[in-house]
Amino acid sequence: MAAVLFVLPFYLLLRNGLSTRTEITAPNWTFFPSELHWENLTQLFDSTEVPFARSLLNSTVVATLQTLGQLLLCSLAGYGLARIPYRHSNKVLYAVIATLMIPTSVTFVPSFVVVSSLGWISDLRGLIIPGLFSAFTVFLFRQYFLDFPLELEEAGRMDGLSRWGVFWRIVVPNSPGFFAALAVINFIGAWNAFLWPLIIAQDPSSWTVQVALSGLLTSQNPKTNLLFLAAAVSILPIVILFVALQRYLVKGVTHTGLNG
Repeated sequence: MAAVLFVLPFYLLLRNGLSTRTEITAPNWTFFPSELHWENLTQLFDSTEVPFARSLLNSTVVATLQTLGQLLLCSLAGYGLARIPYRHSNKVLYAVIATLMIPTSVTFVPSFVVVSSLGWISDLRGLIIPGLFSAFTVFLFRQYFLDFPLELEEAGRMDGLSRWGVFWRIVVPNSPGFFAALAVINFIGAWNAFLWPLIIAQDPSSWTVQVALSGLLTSQNPKTNLLFLAAAVSILPIVILFVALQRYLVKGVTHTGLNG
């Protein structure tokens, strides 16, 4: 029964996406329309009003680079807070955690002013760079590195490795599961981001897939069937990514200290 409930939204997306707008709002419901309108897929990608193919490419680039950037910067920050002795390390940690209490929407105005002054409006740099750092990801990395076997790091130091060498040659190679888990979480978050891309991506050529979806639903001419089909297409990458790496998600949670 639970499986049916989880599959139901995907069924509705496909059913309505391959129907006409009249069939979607028809009073007599059918499990599938009498004829599947595969031409809706061609119409979706050939639309001149909403460059859906370009938006998929933009989302892929933004989500991939943001994920890689967060893994690099946040892992270094988390490792430093967990392992490098510093008398103000706790204060730095509290300052990082305190930023989690600030609503994201509050930072939109100052962030927009900075991005605008740099000339990054309708530019992928304006979508990617502000999202390269995540306080929550730093916290998760710190929790993980606190539980990382200290003996392995000490063995590396005895072999002459610097702290930088210990991180790249011992810690990272022995943490693929946790890195993969955070990669999945961050990729899905970046892929589904809407408010910031909506503000920055003012030109259709820089739209991400979520902004493109909103462009299909206008008060003058709502293209509901294309909207359903576009939603089904847009979730395919993250569904494939989740299915391929789902075991790492469980492993990642169990190593963060958040599992109780």
